[in-house]
Amino acid sequence: MTTTPFEALQLAESLHRVLRELDYNEPSPIQALAIPLLLQGRDLLGCAQTGTGKTASFALPILHALSKSPGRNRPRSCRTLVLAPTRELAIQVGKSFSTYGKYVSFRQTLIYGGVGQVPQINAMRGGVDVLVATPGRLLDLIDQGHVDLSQVEFFVLDEVDRMLDMGFLRDVKRIVAMLPVKRQSLFFSATLAPNIVDLAQSILRNPAHVSIAPETTTAEKIAQQVCFVDRDSKRPLLEQLLRGQDAAKEQKLTIVFSRTKHGANKLAKSLCVAGFQADAIHGNKSQAQREKALDRFKKGLTPVLVATDVAARGVDVKDVGLVVNFDLPNEPEAYVHRIGRTARAGAEGRAVSFCSEDELEYLRDIEKIIRMPIPRWDSHEWHVAALAERHLRGSQNRSAPSGQQQRGQQRGNGGNRRR
Repeated sequence: MTTTPFEALQLAESLHRVLRELDYNEPSPIQALAIPLLLQGRDLLGCAQTGTGKTASFALPILHALSKSPGRNRPRSCRTLVLAPTRELAIQVGKSFSTYGKYVSFRQTLIYGGVGQVPQINAMRGGVDVLVATPGRLLDLIDQGHVDLSQVEFFVLDEVDRMLDMGFLRDVKRIVAMLPVKRQSLFFSATLAPNIVDLAQSILRNPAHVSIAPETTTAEKIAQQVCFVDRDSKRPLLEQLLRGQDAAKEQKLTIVFSRTKHGANKLAKSLCVAGFQADAIHGNKSQAQREKALDRFKKGLTPVLVATDVAARGVDVKDVGLVVNFDLPNEPEAYVHRIGRTARAGAEGRAVSFCSEDELEYLRDIEKIIRMPIPRWDSHEWHVAALAERHLRGSQNRSAPSGQQQRGQQRGNGGNRRR
């Protein structure tokens, strides 16, 4: 696809000014396709992987519209509503609006749970131009009479697949029913399962469709590997992997995914005992604890972050060089979102997954959805050859391997690891 420079896009000069300061010259594919359509006032159904610059693709056109038609905000109302599934994503989106809107006069606030609601109520009293919110807290404040959605001009539903995974479908439908009919609606998802398409059709009007990558495919610049290992051997294998990073002096951040909150806490503590600077982040942590952990992680003060899937979306941290699936996710789509924490903004990254006997079926489902076998790393000292062969036989029984699959099943530490 031929990329149009940012300067050629019909955005307000105040936005071009900040883009020049940020040294943003060429838009990403999702930005190049979406921004012109949104400037025309079209509804949009966007399918794109995480880390593709999706937030700027809707923030810039919305800020352009706000700069061209400044208006007085009615009490408790908002002109723009962005719904996000998690606090972390809401905060990230809010920061993006602040960054890109540096030279635009607009009012913004965030509404999410885990913190006191009084500051959020006070911020909404005079009305705002941009409201970024999670569904649960937003409905709480609507029910209390502190938020009015009757003036929404721009509605963004972000990370829809994650929203549905977290059980927000009913909340989303209830919020949509409160919006004015005349509005511009934007709908973004990394996957387009039938239930997601059905929801999109109920919200959007004659939308333009933008799809950047095949549904649920993984980023090309992520070197993926799988280790077949006993459950009790996962911890020493992880420590070996992290020490290898230290020895290589890569100075890269690492995210380790655990399936449970208790497991994340336990693993983080054991890594600290082993001499690593590690912290855990999950849904039971307070908002202040989560923000502090993320801040230390971004600064490299705690270079290992152990997380549940609450951190698989909306945590856009540069320099994550390694993602480890200590536990394989039981939902294969989550694998794509997890490893998408590395190889951000064109960088390269590595994703290593540990597979024990009870996770073989999870691995098969993941390889099915990403349409490729994950190369094996067999040379570590805890490799369970019988388990690897069981997986290989199971894959062969499902379908005869093609030449590409046979190459993917070659053994050795190399896999498709990039040097």
